[in-house]
Amino acid sequence: MSVIEALHIFDEHNTPLLEHTYTGRPPPASILLPLFLSQPDPRPSLIYLPNTNPPTLLYSIIQDQLLFLAPCSKDTEPLQVLEFLHRVADVLEDFLGSPLLASKIEGNYDVVAQLLNEMVDGGVISCTEPNALKDVVETPSFMKSLLGGVGLPSSAPSSLTPSATPFSLTSRPSLGRPTSNPANNAPSVPWRRANVRHTSNEMYVDIVETLQVTIAPSGRPLSAIANGTIAFTAKVSGVPDLLLLLGSPGGILNTVSLPVFHPCVRLNRWKERPGELSFVPPDGRFVLAGYEVDLLGSRALDSFSTASKAGSAPKLKIPATASIATSMGPSGTDFEVRLTINPRYAGRQSSTPSSATGSSFPRGSAIGRGLGGTSFGGTASAGTTAAPSIEEVVVHIPLPAGVKNVTDLRIVRGAGDAGYAPGDRSIEWRISQREVNSLMSTDRGSGMGATATLRGTVVGVDEEDASEGGPVGITSNPYEYDDDEEGANASSSYQTPSDPVLSKNNSLEDSDARRIKLNKVLMPSCVTVSFSVKGWLPSGIKVESLAIDSKRSKGLGAGVTPYKGVKYLCVSRKGVESRC
Repeated sequence: MSVIEALHIFDEHNTPLLEHTYTGRPPPASILLPLFLSQPDPRPSLIYLPNTNPPTLLYSIIQDQLLFLAPCSKDTEPLQVLEFLHRVADVLEDFLGSPLLASKIEGNYDVVAQLLNEMVDGGVISCTEPNALKDVVETPSFMKSLLGGVGLPSSAPSSLTPSATPFSLTSRPSLGRPTSNPANNAPSVPWRRANVRHTSNEMYVDIVETLQVTIAPSGRPLSAIANGTIAFTAKVSGVPDLLLLLGSPGGILNTVSLPVFHPCVRLNRWKERPGELSFVPPDGRFVLAGYEVDLLGSRALDSFSTASKAGSAPKLKIPATASIATSMGPSGTDFEVRLTINPRYAGRQSSTPSSATGSSFPRGSAIGRGLGGTSFGGTASAGTTAAPSIEEVVVHIPLPAGVKNVTDLRIVRGAGDAGYAPGDRSIEWRISQREVNSLMSTDRGSGMGATATLRGTVVGVDEEDASEGGPVGITSNPYEYDDDEEGANASSSYQTPSDPVLSKNNSLEDSDARRIKLNKVLMPSCVTVSFSVKGWLPSGIKVESLAIDSKRSKGLGAGVTPYKGVKYLCVSRKGVESRC
């Protein structure tokens, strides 16, 4: 069993914000922070400190520029402690608002202390569900603070009034629980608040997949992974029992790998019937499940063998790709980047009803909202499964350390804005959604998609110094010299051409080839593309149905039909990488 001995929170300037001790006598923050900062970047999430007394394992995460540290002097489950730190950050963000800032923690020490005391009891992790914590931790409102400041009675607990004893983070104050029987107010499930009421019953499903693709210089995909997250928003009264059915062209069992679920999901139902998620949701927005999809499939390695045919390589439908050509021009200092956008993701208007997209929801259902995707009825528009829409496209071109400047950076074909400043380590080419749509409409007739081209010239340190009148070496190899002048003249009598013009041309060709070879180290080695697509998922997963089990549900009310919606979104943050 993992034991949480202490928790330390620091702001973006490594200034201590909070130090909460649960059990034992762990090292203070003044000792742990210098030892943590002494580690080289990137610092690992688990660091062993043998010089402390006793030797300590230091766990750390960073969220919203805040540093969370948890020391442990005993053998514990590392993943459990790291998950606890993430739960602390998420709970504080849920109670104090997003993003989690240092000023919010400083202004709500009383709420933070109650949360930390409820989440860990004597060093043992107790309750980390936000909905359950909302039933036992009271957040003082503006009116309660105003009444307490002028001395009038309020509903705040006595430990939070000015007349109470000073509040200490290491003490366990009264949490102000209701005076009635706690058993009557306890939630039926630990992740859902008791007596939930909503005037408008709504349920939303947002599926987001992050795309990571690596493409070889030949154009063959080396790897293609999609990491998916199913976010669920439940604003339903009572205790609803839901059934979410997922489907994919090749079957969920053959598509999804490494699934993870919220504790509310019934795992036995998923094991018996893959694709069916049966659960009682928490109140509000939460992450229902996560998964990973190998887009190349299990037989991808067979296509890379020399015995396989050239056309047997896996084919992917990637919204935007880029290729790069290097060592161009007479001196080999020019490069060209070509961006290609798939015409399938133009987001054209369509009158196809949502039933044609494979959704089993009735036609009379309300239109969904969320991150972008399909609609439960009506007609498909831009950003739906019938007409997926690609958003802003950003191309990143990393540069080697030897590049001092990039000159003559221009967009030969297409649109967008390419930016570079001397000293930057990359070039950013940004194309807005309106410009993407304009390119799509221009190249729509060709059927090959939208294309755009960017060119530039790299300048190395030696070339810059030479242009400014600095010293220039005669040869790049210090060992190129003649031991014997007579021998050199004798060898030249029969090894070199007798024609002086031919000799000059050969020397120029050798000089150009040498310069191209030297400038090759200044060329970019890869290019990455970032984008987002509404209404499309690389894995092909879709929501078949979302139903409420009326027999198991409680408190919903007869005849109440919740508002349902689902959205699909694919995101790639420098995820499509093309090497050269």
